Amino acid sequence: MAYLTDIEIAQACHMQKITEVAKTAGIDEKYLEQYGNYKAKIDYSLLKDNADKPDGKLVLVTAITPTPAGEGKTTTSVGLADGMRKIGKNCVTALREPSLGPVFGIKGGAAGGGYAQVVPMEDINLHFTGDFHAIGAANNLLAAMLDNHIQQGNQLGIDPKQITWKRAVDMNDRQLRNIVDGLGGKMQGVPREDGFEITVASEIMAVFCLASDIMDLKARLARIIVGYTYDGKPVTAHDLKAEGAMAALLKDALKPNLVQTLEGTPALVHGGPFANIAHGCNSITATRMALKLADYVITEAGFAADLGAEKFLDIKCRMAGLTPSAVVIVATVRALKYHGGVPKADLNNENLDALKKGLPNLLQHVSNIRDVFGLPCVVAINAFPTDTAAELKMVEEECKKLGVNVALSEVWAKGGEGGMALAEEVVRLCEEPNNFHQSYELDQSIEEKLDQICRRIYHADGVVLTPNAKKQAAQLTELGFDKMPICMAKTQYSFSDDPALLGAPSGFTVTVRNLKVSAGAGFIVALTGDIMTMPGLPKSPAAERIDVDENGVITGLF
Repeated sequence: MAYLTDIEIAQACHMQKITEVAKTAGIDEKYLEQYGNYKAKIDYSLLKDNADKPDGKLVLVTAITPTPAGEGKTTTSVGLADGMRKIGKNCVTALREPSLGPVFGIKGGAAGGGYAQVVPMEDINLHFTGDFHAIGAANNLLAAMLDNHIQQGNQLGIDPKQITWKRAVDMNDRQLRNIVDGLGGKMQGVPREDGFEITVASEIMAVFCLASDIMDLKARLARIIVGYTYDGKPVTAHDLKAEGAMAALLKDALKPNLVQTLEGTPALVHGGPFANIAHGCNSITATRMALKLADYVITEAGFAADLGAEKFLDIKCRMAGLTPSAVVIVATVRALKYHGGVPKADLNNENLDALKKGLPNLLQHVSNIRDVFGLPCVVAINAFPTDTAAELKMVEEECKKLGVNVALSEVWAKGGEGGMALAEEVVRLCEEPNNFHQSYELDQSIEEKLDQICRRIYHADGVVLTPNAKKQAAQLTELGFDKMPICMAKTQYSFSDDPALLGAPSGFTVTVRNLKVSAGAGFIVALTGDIMTMPGLPKSPAAERIDVDENGVITGLF
């Protein structure tokens, strides 16, 4: 049987005008700034004007540890939102914007899949409303002002060898990881080592997503540390008088984007930090706005529950004062068999032994959400035609031993209709009392917080700091940054810092090799393993298969 591709399904959809989608969401047209017929920005004054309105219930969608078999977190989020509307609930979904890097790299488009997508998917995956370009421009303005300050006499005494700020571009480009710039003579700048990060790893992206309003955005931008002086004092964007111009570049980008699902459910798609090197959640502005617009808000956090969900709960919820009502953990039988040792080529065959070996990965994520964070959860099995009744029964039975229900999600093939069973369970969970709390306390030391995350979330035997990381921890403590939350930069492919350790490994420690403060975002980034902030393209990038015809119709996007 031949299936339509995601882009073919999206292009066949009859989209509603964005003004109609706004009406569905209860958004007055005075708040809309239209980008054509099917996209709009929502002015943040809507939040102020609805400040007294009660919030809806917040539902987080997360997943098991990702595999090459795919899990379908965004697809499930979209399908669940459609399913909620199918059972008569007022629902909005709040998602992240895709980065151009993965779109042209390995992953392809990131707007859901099958019959559970947000549209217009081509626009969302390619430039969208220009938010990421604005973020990159603000990042690079700060870099230009920093180097110009040094060129024009360096009144602040910035040490070129202690500059921590990098330039940014929203593309996978390993060639730019480490560069030397300022060459060509005295008038061409001061030569120094430099580098680029992908825009979604920039601190500006984190600041953008964690800012509560334009003034908070400006205050956070001002606190960004770009480097240190010759005597070790931090230099900020405020010292360079940069925050005003940076905020001016981001003024319109800060407004959340309104689009729709294939079934017309309103979707706020805004911000997109990576979850393995940043905090992995959409903007606080979009989430708060969605909570004012709907009784139920479906949101997601990147990669597995040990990364995106942990940061959503420990960083975003803490900073924004949010309390989720329920959590959905997405899994597939195929992915669990992969964690049980089955090669990707053999995942279509029934293998109960491998499934049993892989199930501890799912169960550990379930336990973390319930026992560490105190939240009710449901396991959503993203259905594949190759799943057998015996395999699905085994997953259900093992989850029930933990007191967690399993719902079969068929949203890829059936859209909202395939998400109705999951929606019913989510509504039930939202009525349960929960005892939400974070996995560590802010007043703990940097090392204590790292240890708590590694032991409680990753189930490691502890954390090891390299001599360099220990020195950095001491310096950050001396500078007064030790009471910030921790943002772990770790492989997404394992609970550990070793991507080869699948399932639910034990008997390992996590090594932190570098600590740096993101003072504007308000957290400390802990780098582990070989995590890089600038990915590279694969041998056969998705870009090779993307094309556009004489009518402007895009193909090969996903």
